[in-house]
Amino acid sequence: MPAMKTSQIIKDRLYQYWLLMRFHKPIGIFLLLWPTLWALWIASAGKPDWHVMFVFVTGVVLMRAAGCVINDYADRNIDLHVARTNTRPLTAGQVSAKEALILFVVLCLTAFGLVLTLNTFTILLSFGGAALAIIYPFMKRYTHLPQVVLGMAFGWAVPMAFAAQTNEVPRVAWMLYVLAIIWPVIYDTMYAMVDREDDLKIGVKSTAILFGDADRIIIAGLQLILFAGFWLLGKQLELGFSYYFGLFLAAILAAYHQYLIRDRHPAACFKAFLHNNWLGAAIFLGLVFEYL
Repeated sequence: MPAMKTSQIIKDRLYQYWLLMRFHKPIGIFLLLWPTLWALWIASAGKPDWHVMFVFVTGVVLMRAAGCVINDYADRNIDLHVARTNTRPLTAGQVSAKEALILFVVLCLTAFGLVLTLNTFTILLSFGGAALAIIYPFMKRYTHLPQVVLGMAFGWAVPMAFAAQTNEVPRVAWMLYVLAIIWPVIYDTMYAMVDREDDLKIGVKSTAILFGDADRIIIAGLQLILFAGFWLLGKQLELGFSYYFGLFLAAILAAYHQYLIRDRHPAACFKAFLHNNWLGAAIFLGLVFEYL
């Protein structure tokens, strides 16, 4: 009986950690993965080094989990007042703040251990990514632009991927990095529209609050900038039909997202946020077929 009880306690702790890392909601992994794969495919002309590929895909999973943990740690006293987040493990008291910090450190060290198998340039760049991952969760207290910092953190895999694959970060990598910042600003603003009323009550800042009634128009403007940037990127890289067809499909999806958020209903805004996964996938598939 004691052994069974101990086993059940361990199982419960692991389950709470699983929830804290949000592995039951993998959408964040995909949203972080697509820009990473864009960069790897472009940097390698469609033939990424498989070791580099393994490190980056695994690193995406680990760092997304770490980001969720540190975000919930930072928001443990805020999530209590938001209907969508008040049952998260930290807020609900299922995991202690100390446990969360230990888990965050373990995840980061594991990811860093993988990065240590890459070249020195990539290792040095990884410190910038770690810094962005740490500061992002606290930005909503000081600026209405936490989504921009999220984009910087999510997109940092782009220069790192170029560094790992080619040992340099050319101009095209920085072009892609800017696009990898704009995209999260778009989809995370949709996400922030879900919580806007709760955030206004508790004083949390976001682009959804900053944009106000102009949110849809500004999102549309950012979408136009995003696709113009991808079009210019294709011209710079001399890409062909497959890439632009993938871009065309992604543009149709972006128009659908505008349709979803037309009335600003929280459920529809959340659906638009989730559906951005397919936009990222469409661009990646365009690159895959382009480099075949």
